[in-house]
Amino acid sequence: MELAHFKPQHYLWQLSSGVATVTLNRADKKNPLTFESYAELRDLFRNLVYASDVKAVVFTGTGGNFCSGGDVHEIIGPLVAKDMKGLLEFTRMTGDLIRAMRSCPQPIVAAIDGICVGAGAAIAMASDIRFGTPESKVAFLFNKVGLAGCDMGACSMLPRIVGQGRAAELLFTGRFMLGAEAHLWGFYSVLCESSELLGAAQKFAAELAAGPTFANGMTKTMLNQEWNMGINEAIEAEAQAQALCMQTADFRRAYEAFVAKSKPVFEGD
Repeated sequence: MELAHFKPQHYLWQLSSGVATVTLNRADKKNPLTFESYAELRDLFRNLVYASDVKAVVFTGTGGNFCSGGDVHEIIGPLVAKDMKGLLEFTRMTGDLIRAMRSCPQPIVAAIDGICVGAGAAIAMASDIRFGTPESKVAFLFNKVGLAGCDMGACSMLPRIVGQGRAAELLFTGRFMLGAEAHLWGFYSVLCESSELLGAAQKFAAELAAGPTFANGMTKTMLNQEWNMGINEAIEAEAQAQALCMQTADFRRAYEAFVAKSKPVFEGD
């Protein structure tokens, strides 16, 4: 399956040299999500499992902001009128987006500027690597609208990124985490100026796309699966995963390049 000519309805899509850039594009409202964009993003990341021409993904937003979460009028308002069945259908769909992001083999690099709150913060959290700016503001503000912080996997994933105590404080208060703090706490891997953000994220993603992509996908899989393993199970699972990687042509290419004193050119097989 190839996505070179993929044309989504609810966000922008660009594919260049194996790097896909997904851009939320409702700048006038700071890039909020709707029922339709949630579903289309979920389906995209599900399909990336089968996409042969996508090696890495950059997730970003237009207009100097990442994402303002669920659209107040197009999501929050209608949710107030839904019954429990309808509410659960919605919350399971939003969780399915996170599940799909974690399940696709491609590494996801979030490029975060400006506002990154609610579901936007959850999408950033679910990405594998996050690049941010000093001006960015991240908030898991579910508490601010009378909801629990346990949304879209936040109580599971955020403590693993910033630590249990810090995650608890962010989720109980819904306060903003500014760029420097997010970098200090490990939420951001890289902090850069707004003018350099997207280019830096795409350059990093291109480096990943040029690497041993089968092995990178295995790394992502094991990072996810080992959350639920003891150390003995994890060591055995990694032994099996690494043995599979040793059967790839990329492993042989790396050895032959070392012998030839040259740089390996990986092809992902």
